[in-house]
Amino acid sequence: MRTAVFVDAGYLYFAGAIAVSGQKLRRKDVKLDVPNTLAKLKETASVLTDRRPLLRIYWYDGALARGLSSEHEELADSTDIKLRLGAISQAGRQKGVDSLIVADLIDLARNHAIADAVLLSGDEDTRIGVQIAQSFGVRVHLVGIRVPDGNQSLSLKRESDTTTEWGSDEISGFMTRTRTPDVDADIRGTGDEDLAELAECVAEFVSSCSAKEIADITALGSNEPVPFLLDRQLLRTCSAKLGRQLDEPEKHRARRVLKERARSTRR
Repeated sequence: MRTAVFVDAGYLYFAGAIAVSGQKLRRKDVKLDVPNTLAKLKETASVLTDRRPLLRIYWYDGALARGLSSEHEELADSTDIKLRLGAISQAGRQKGVDSLIVADLIDLARNHAIADAVLLSGDEDTRIGVQIAQSFGVRVHLVGIRVPDGNQSLSLKRESDTTTEWGSDEISGFMTRTRTPDVDADIRGTGDEDLAELAECVAEFVSSCSAKEIADITALGSNEPVPFLLDRQLLRTCSAKLGRQLDEPEKHRARRVLKERARSTRR
């Protein structure tokens, strides 16, 4: 009996980008080394399943109507890979990927083609596939990517037979950041008055933070993301004071000013 690996590429890119950069990035701002990625997946599967032979790696991703991307072509031409593509919505989100994962996982389990499944995903919607595969005797090993505040469904983790996390050191072995966004360049079209008003909102927010929150912010590296709950409070506070939603460059600036203000407060 063999092992199959199931990769949700959307999850890999989203969480992997945070792991290597400390922030959410667009897919075009990171580069995946396909051979090293596949080697890492095979190595992990071998360790988790006591060196059980590999059936193949199933790679799930969204695709535009105009055809395969260069990365998809490289994956399709690689050995031991089955490329499975859903669609991409107008909002840029994957469609149909989770259902493909669930269908393949169930079919392979029902046909007794595999004894183990290694699943790289964080989506709750794949949990039903895990449950049904287990009912056919398949052991499911969930692989996640370690990021602040977590990004995997807790119920999916509890359903799986084993759980493993890749850290930033492991991710950086096959994923790199292609460029650093120039936040100041992004906001050059914003007036000085608007920037001053945003900075004032952040300053007021910092003054309302507890000593522990200030310490937590101060401890962050320049590329580390602000903790989720604190980040949400910051953005909501600034939006309410400005009377509008912040755009992405303004969010980046608010987070940067937050760190600067917190450090100056502790001096």
